[in-house]
Amino acid sequence: MNIDQIIDFAEAQTAAEHYRPAPEKILKGDPAQSVRNHYGSPCGQFNVGIWEGAPGQWTICYSEHEYCEILEGVSVIRDAAGNAKTVRAGDRFVIPAGLEGTWEVLEHCRKVYVIFEQAKA
Repeated sequence: MNIDQIIDFAEAQTAAEHYRPAPEKILKGDPAQSVRNHYGSPCGQFNVGIWEGAPGQWTICYSEHEYCEILEGVSVIRDAAGNAKTVRAGDRFVIPAGLEGTWEVLEHCRKVYVIFEQAKA
């Protein structure tokens, strides 16, 4: 391991992967999304990068733990009971594995994500 293996987001040339949630998960809008996964651990359980999403709403079911830092935009995260949390540029938070509900992008959203996927038992 050496210093050249440090991943600097400002210098990373990671290609964007463009996608949309599965059609049955989309509740409104056309939530086009992209991800630049700057780092994936050899075991596949740890990933870090930049996510972007267009306005729209879709269902979510988190099997992973995710740290998020919103860089721009506004989103509303709702749990299965309808409780809501609005997140915007500057907010930092963790979504624990097991959260089910919806993610709604109100204004184009960009975030840093750090994901840890627990090993399946």
